[in-house]
Formats: sequence, C-alpha cells, structure tokens
Amino acid sequence: MILRKQHRVLIFGITGKQGTFWGAEMIKYGTNVVGGVNPRKAGQDHLGLPVYASASHAARDLDFHTALFFVPPAACKQATRDACEAGAKVIICLTEHIPVQDVMEMITIARLNGTQIIGPNTAGMVTPGEAFAGIMPGFNNKVFKEGSIGVISRSGSLGTLVCLNLVQSGFGQSTFYGIGGDPIIGTDTREALKHLYEDEKTKAIVICGEIGGMAEEEASEFARTIDKPVVAFIAGKSSPEGKKMGHAGAIVSGNSGSYKAKRSYLEKNGIQVADIPSQVPGLLKSNDELRLQ
Repeated sequence: MILRKQHRVLIFGITGKQGTFWGAEMIKYGTNVVGGVNPRKAGQDHLGLPVYASASHAARDLDFHTALFFVPPAACKQATRDACEAGAKVIICLTEHIPVQDVMEMITIARLNGTQIIGPNTAGMVTPGEAFAGIMPGFNNKVFKEGSIGVISRSGSLGTLVCLNLVQSGFGQSTFYGIGGDPIIGTDTREALKHLYEDEKTKAIVICGEIGGMAEEEASEFARTIDKPVVAFIAGKSSPEGKKMGHAGAIVSGNSGSYKAKRSYLEKNGIQVADIPSQVPGLLKSNDELRLQ
C-alpha cells in the first residue's frame, strides 16, 4: 500500500496533543482525514471532524481506509481489533514500547482480517503532493517534494535526513515508507520494496537500513530480481557488538546483522551502499538505468 490522497483516514487519539497537532497539519496538507476516535470524547467535534467512541461506531456513519494510531502502548491491541473489525485496510501504528506479545497478536488479528499493519514504532508515510500520515514533516518542501525516488526507512530521523539530501540534490520522492524500528513489525523492508516496485511513479528506490536483523538482506534478494535501481545506506557502522542502538531492532549478535555483513550481502546482490547519507544522491545520479529514464 502507498498512501494516496483519496485514502480516507481515521485517527485514533485525535484529541490528544500529538493527534491534534499532526492531525491539523495532515488536514492542511490535503490528507483525507474523515474523523477520529476517543471513547471519552465521543459525540464531540475536533479539528472540524466527528469523534467516535470506536472505529466500529465510526463505520456506521462513514467509510475509511486507513487507521492512524496516536494511542498508548496498552491500548494498541484493542485498537487494532476495533479497526480491523470495522473494515480498515491499513493500520499505521506510530506507537512505540508496545509489549512484544501484543504486537504478535496485533499482526495476527490484522492478517486474519486482511489488514496491513505499518509499524509499530513508525514515523508514518508521505506521498509528496498528495497526503501524509504520521509524524514526518510532509509539509516541509525542503525535505519532501514530488518526484520519482521511493524511500524506505526504519528510522524517521534518518529517513528525513536522506529525503533532505535528495531534495537538495534535485531529486523528489514518489513516497516515503516508514516501516518502523521494532524487531517485530507488520510490513518489512522486502514488502515495502515490493510495493514501490509495483508503483509506476517510482523510478528508483533508497533503502535506509540499520544494523540488526536480516530485513535488508532479505529485501536485497528481491531487489536483484527487479528492474528498478536500488541503493542503500546502513546506519550503525561503529556500533559495539551486543548493544542495542536506538531502535529495539538494532542489535547485533555475533556476525548476524552486523554492518559488515549487511553491506557485503547488499553489494553481492547489486545494491550500491553509501558510506554516509549525503552520498545517496550521487549513487542515484551515477546509475545508468536512472539516467536513461
């Protein structure tokens, strides 16, 4: 799934501080926000939109495609069940520090209902010129502008930096795909890569990866089978072994998930890897396939 202007968004936690701020920015940008959920403020209006006790109640009055979560960790499992049963096709879960057992149940509930989860611990999605959902500054034209480069990132801050570098170098993005930094997530790098490969607007793809896990390696196996250029940056080159760095998923045990192992694996599968984020645009500009488009 790539977020589009026509996708109708229901915001869980719309009346909170973060839900209010980002909800207002999303609406101003053009995101099709249709309502919110807060059981304690059901029946009220907020940001000019109706607030419901649950997604199931909201579904009686309106259709929605995407559920966006600004809710505490303990509430995420029930919110997932509610959103899925109400017919949400996609859940974007911004929340971090959700218990692992709850995340596993959330993903199971979603799969049983045919719903895609993006996150947890994602910064959200941005489709420049159309819509954004989450806490990425989609409205900042120094960071995001319409273009043809798809960006996948575990990290919101790293993704923002890479997008800034792209814009400064004359590129724009087709979409930013924040998959989340937890060890268990609903949409992994490979799946996000597949969505961008299938997107006609996307001509090349940047993977912003991190040490830990095997997500980038698995994505590179798919990348070597497609005809779109893919380049990458892997964060954590100087991290010590066995120490968690920032994200819960960024931990190295032995050689598995190490910077050296990841870089070697990606390059073996034909993906150029930048030493620092500012080198990413140069790798794209040097790509013959991209220059011919």
